[in-house]
Amino acid sequence: MFPRTRSFEMSHRATRSLKRVICQVGLTLLTAVPVAAQSPPPAQVLLTGPFVINLGAFLFGTDVKAHLNGQSATNPDVNFRDTFGTARDATRWRADALWRMTPTQHLRVLYFDNRSSSARVLTKNVSWGDYTFQAGSNVSAENRFNILELGYEYAFLRRPTVEVAGTVGIHYMRLGLKLAGAATVTNGQGTVSQPAFSTKVANLPAPLPVLGVRAGWMIAPTWFVEGQGQFLEVGFGGIKGHVLDLRAGTNWMFRPGWGLGLGYNHFGAGVTLTKSSFDGGLRMGYGGVQLNLIRAF
Repeated sequence: MFPRTRSFEMSHRATRSLKRVICQVGLTLLTAVPVAAQSPPPAQVLLTGPFVINLGAFLFGTDVKAHLNGQSATNPDVNFRDTFGTARDATRWRADALWRMTPTQHLRVLYFDNRSSSARVLTKNVSWGDYTFQAGSNVSAENRFNILELGYEYAFLRRPTVEVAGTVGIHYMRLGLKLAGAATVTNGQGTVSQPAFSTKVANLPAPLPVLGVRAGWMIAPTWFVEGQGQFLEVGFGGIKGHVLDLRAGTNWMFRPGWGLGLGYNHFGAGVTLTKSSFDGGLRMGYGGVQLNLIRAF
């Protein structure tokens, strides 16, 4: 046998060192691939995240029909859009928040705000409570409509890409209507005053319970579709009313925890109230496209 030279031994040690480096690099790559593959898709957080928040603005039309009874008269409905025209300064937005206390038990909060004002020269008299706003005069109308809802959800169906939950909650609706312009006033004895500039404000607070269902489906790693419906008809404590709230949309989670949504929302409510603050009835509806920003974590 030939004796090992010093250069041969050095080459052998270098070869073994190179093999160890190659093995370590290969092991690192092999272990890194499964970790990357196990990362949840961005839309998964909408099914599993403890908190999901939506804030959206609306492009839609509002239809308000209401009547305010006087001391000695039951007045007909006033269609605010037909009578006073479409508001140009309307602001409308909606915020939804979900808290998953556990995978199956959730709390939901909804807040909706709609404010608008408009004015028009009346073509006919408008009766509003004890006030009669005069035809031929310029009368302004302002309204503010708010909804605050607190709901409890139970997810009776949960899959890796699907969730279906039932909801029970309470809607607190508040509508403020203000008319201002030339009007006569009829007192309790039926005496009618001379026309003069007058302002009449009416506030309708209406707490109404609701039942509903919500479903969501992750159709792709970054895409999520959902639908929600709430409804109820009830009468108690001088209040009779019904609520119908339907919403459907598609969400794009463009990065982990952040997304954009596009959907359609239809809301309708009818309330009859016999109280000192509002003795009369209301029928209201809105519907249109909603654009919203999503934050989930």
